[in-house]
Amino acid sequence: MKDGALPLASTPPVPTVGTSQPHDAACRHVRGTAPYIDDLPEPAGLLHAAIGLSRHAHGRLKALDLAKVLAFPGVIAVLSAADIPGENNVGPVVKDDPILAESLIEFHGQALFAVAADTLHAARRAARLEVAEVEPLPAILTIGDAMAVESFILKPERMARGDAATAIAGAAHRLSGTLEMGGQDHFYLEGQISLAIPTEEGGVLVYCSTQHPSEVQHLVAHALGIPDALVTVEVRRLGGGFGGKETQAAQFAALAALFALKTGRPVKLRLDRDDDMVMTGKRHDFRVRYQVGFDAEGRIEGLAVELAARCGYSADLSGAINDRAMFHIDNCYYLPHVAVDSYRLKTNTVSNTAFRGFGGPQGMLAIEAVLDDIARVRGLDPLAVRRANLYGPGRDVTPYGQTVDDGIGPRLIARLAESADYAARRAAIARFNAQNRFVKRGLALTPVKFGISFTTTFLNQAGALIHVYTDGSVQVNHGGIEMGQGLYQKIRQVVADCFGIGLNRILATATTTGKVPNTSATAASSGADMNGKAAEAAALTIRGRLAAFAAQKYGVPEAAVCFVGGQVQAGEARVGFADLVRAAYLARVSLSATGFYATPKIHFDRATFSGRPFLYYAYGAAVAEVEVDCLTGENRLLRADILHDCGTSLNPALDKGQIEGGFIQGMGWLTMEELVWDAQGRLRTHAPSTYKIPVCRDVPEAFTVTLWDEPNREDTIHHSKAVGEPPLMLANAVFFALRDAVAATAPLPGPLPGGPVPLDAPATPERVLTAIMTLSGTA
Repeated sequence: MKDGALPLASTPPVPTVGTSQPHDAACRHVRGTAPYIDDLPEPAGLLHAAIGLSRHAHGRLKALDLAKVLAFPGVIAVLSAADIPGENNVGPVVKDDPILAESLIEFHGQALFAVAADTLHAARRAARLEVAEVEPLPAILTIGDAMAVESFILKPERMARGDAATAIAGAAHRLSGTLEMGGQDHFYLEGQISLAIPTEEGGVLVYCSTQHPSEVQHLVAHALGIPDALVTVEVRRLGGGFGGKETQAAQFAALAALFALKTGRPVKLRLDRDDDMVMTGKRHDFRVRYQVGFDAEGRIEGLAVELAARCGYSADLSGAINDRAMFHIDNCYYLPHVAVDSYRLKTNTVSNTAFRGFGGPQGMLAIEAVLDDIARVRGLDPLAVRRANLYGPGRDVTPYGQTVDDGIGPRLIARLAESADYAARRAAIARFNAQNRFVKRGLALTPVKFGISFTTTFLNQAGALIHVYTDGSVQVNHGGIEMGQGLYQKIRQVVADCFGIGLNRILATATTTGKVPNTSATAASSGADMNGKAAEAAALTIRGRLAAFAAQKYGVPEAAVCFVGGQVQAGEARVGFADLVRAAYLARVSLSATGFYATPKIHFDRATFSGRPFLYYAYGAAVAEVEVDCLTGENRLLRADILHDCGTSLNPALDKGQIEGGFIQGMGWLTMEELVWDAQGRLRTHAPSTYKIPVCRDVPEAFTVTLWDEPNREDTIHHSKAVGEPPLMLANAVFFALRDAVAATAPLPGPLPGGPVPLDAPATPERVLTAIMTLSGTA
C-alpha cells in the first residue's frame, strides 16, 4: 500500500475522538516524504525571485538604478513600487505596509526592489547589487526613544476599573518597579516561501507557506488589481508558523504573483534564513512600569501599569496584540482597582507581528513580576502571594468585565502543588542553598489563564466542505492550516466519529481558497475549536440525509438509525456504511455538504474596553526547578511539572506534544533568545550562529505533563479546549525559578531574601550574572 493511501478497514472501526492518535503525516515526516512547497516538482520555465533590501534604517529613497540589476546575467525581470498595478500594500488592518518602498525607507532590511532570474543564485546575487541612492534620516530604534518623542503607530489605549491611584496611596504597603522583556524570532524550520503559477483569465495559483490563505488571496488580488476570485491560494502544510506566517507571508506571495503575471512564467520566491530574520516581524518587546499597593499578605489593592511595546514601522497586528496584553494583565488574579495604559510605539525597525500567545505572554509576565516583587519585599513565598490574589467567589470579574466563575484556577494550582511536592522541595532547596556557595537552586509555581477566541470578533468563524464518495471514503476540506500541531488529524477524528467509520476512510485535503472561502487565520488557538465545529456541521448534514434515506428505506424513525463500527443500524436492518452510501447515491441523495461555525456569546465594546471577548479560558500551571552557577550565570532547568487544562482532549498525544513544545518555546523566549540591533538599526542576530534557540539538551531530564480531567463547560467540539498557545506561558515558571535562585545569592538571611530581583527577560547567563553581582554588591 502506498504511503497515505486509504485502505479498506480489516477490523470494525472504533470511536477515535479522545484517543491518542499519531500525527496524520508522522510517518511521512520521518521518511522525508511529506512535501513542502520547496519540495514540489518545479514547473517548466520556473523563475526564481529575490529581494533587494535597504541598508538604512530610515531615509528618503532618491533613486534606484534598476537597469544595472536587469543587466545582470540570468536576470529576466525586475520590479519596483512603480511596477505594481494595484495596491502597494500588504498591511492587514492599516494600509501602511508597502510591498516595495516608494520614497521613504523605514527600517534596515526593507524591500526596495525585486528581481526574477533563471536561477536562484543569479537572482540573489543581482538583488545584492548596490543600486539605491538614499538620503539618511534620524532613526527611532528603541522603546525609550519612541516614548521620549511620543512616536505612536496607533493611539494609546486605557483599561481601568475603580480608582487605582487612590487605592495605591491608601494601601499599607506600596512598591514600584520596571520589567523589560525582549522579542523573539519565530525561527520556523521552513522559511517564507511562495510559488506562483499563472492561470487562465489573467489569474494566478499561489502555493504559499501561510497561516492565513484568505488574507493572502485578498492582498495578492489587490496588488495585481484583479478580483479575489482570480487568485487561488493553496496550503497543505507549513514547516512551522507560530504566528510568523499569519500576515508576513503576503508580501512574498504578492511579489511572486506580480512576477508570474508580468512574465507569464511560474515564479518561486524563497528567502534564505538571514533575509527571513531581517525582513520579518518578531514577538513584540515590552517595557513594563508599575505602581502597586498591597496588604501584609501581599494581596493587591491597587495597581497602575504602563505597557510600552515596540511595534516597528507599520501597524501590522499590533493593535490586537497589545489589546490581548491588556486583557491578560490579570492572568489568574483579581485586581479590584486597576489602570492599564498601553502605548503602541512606532520605531524604525521591522514591524513586529503575531507570535504564539499574541500579547498574552507579555501581559502575564508583567503581573507575575509584580507578584514576585511583592513576595520578595514582604519575605513571603511567591506561591502564597499568588494564591492570596486568585479569582474566587465575590472576586470573579476581570478588569474588562468578563466573569471568571469556573473555579478551575485555584483547584488546578492546589493539585499541582501537591503532586509536584512543592512544599517539600521548597524546604529542600533552602537547605541546598545554605550549603552551597557557588551553585544555587530556585523553584517557582506559576499559573496560566488564557482567553480563547479572536479578540477581533468577526474573525471567529470557520467553514468546511465534505464529500462522501460512493465507496464510503470521505474527503474533508476546511479553512484550518496544518503547521505541525496535528489539526488535520483532529478534524479526521471528528468526521470519522460522526459517520462511525475508521480514520483510514477519511482524507483531509490541502486547505485552499478554491474550496472554502473567506477563512480566518489559523491562530488564536482556535484551529480545532472552529474548524472542528464546521467540519462536524458538514458531516452531520450528510449523516442526516443518510439517516433520512435509511429510515425511509427500512421503515423506521430517523432516531432509530445509528452509525457505528462502520455499519448503519436501522431497526433490525444492518448495512455497511459504504453500501448505504452507494444506495443513497443511486437514490439521488446529495453526498456533499458545507459546514459553518460562528463562535457564540462573544462581544466587546472598544469604547469602554469591556465585554466578553473570550468564549472560555484555558488554564494550566507549571512548577520549575533550576540550578544556577553563581560564577558564570549559566543555568539549567532540572525539572518541570505541568498540569494543563485541555477540557476533554480530542487527542491526548497531540495535546501533550503541544504542551511540551509550547513550554520549551516559552522557555527559549524567557531565558536565551536575544534579539540585538546595533546603533544603525541593523539586526545582528539573524542566523543560528548568533541567535540561540532551545535544543534537546535544554529539555529537563524530569519532565512531567498531566492533563486536567474536566470537560469544557462551553459547547466546544466534544467539550475540548484549545491548546496551541496557552502552554507557552507555563514557561513563566522557569523565569521566576531563575529569579528565585538569584535571590538566594543575596547576603541576607532566610530562604527568600527581601527585595525585588533585578532580572529582565530573556534571562541570559549574562543577565543572570549581572543580577547576582547587583544583589551581592559587586556589580
